[in-house]
Amino acid sequence: MPDLFARARADELQRHLARLTGHDHVRVRPYGKHLLIQMHRGDDVVDIIARLTEVSRTRYTAAFRSHTGRWEPLPVSGDLAQSAAAVATLLAPYLEP
Repeated sequence: MPDLFARARADELQRHLARLTGHDHVRVRPYGKHLLIQMHRGDDVVDIIARLTEVSRTRYTAAFRSHTGRWEPLPVSGDLAQSAAAVATLLAPYLEP
């Protein structure tokens, strides 16, 4: 059974990203200690753009998924709102619908 707190954090991050990007094409799903940030483009096309990793109870770091599939760290560390703002700024071109 998925962690209910992880689902709540994913929903909160999704709301932050929708507000920051101005659209609702961004979806967030929990995956272990990570929150995967996905873009839904068209019919059944889903791109995983980034992830936030919980490093403490209220602190997250971020990583970008490169074209090779590797996770590249981003200079992001903060609470959920701060991390969402940094990811939305740094990865703005990838978060366009």
